[in-house]
Amino acid sequence: MLLLQEEMDAAKLPYQYRDYCAHFLIPLNDCRQKATYAPWACGHEKHVYEKCQYKEWKRRVAI
Repeated sequence: MLLLQEEMDAAKLPYQYRDYCAHFLIPLNDCRQKATYAPWACGHEKHVYEKCQYKEWKRRVAI
C-alpha cells in the first residue's frame, strides 16, 4: 500500500476501496466533488485509476 491508514481515514475512503490503487482514487474523488460529478471533467483521473485496477486484476489472476 502506498497510503497510510490515517491518510485513507482522512479522505473517508470506504474499506472496500482501500487497495493498491487507493492513491489514485482519492484525487479522482476530489475531482468528482469539485466538478459536481460531471462525467467529462475527470476523465484523466478516471483513466489512471481504472488502468491501475486493471493491472492489479491481471497481477491477481497471474498468481
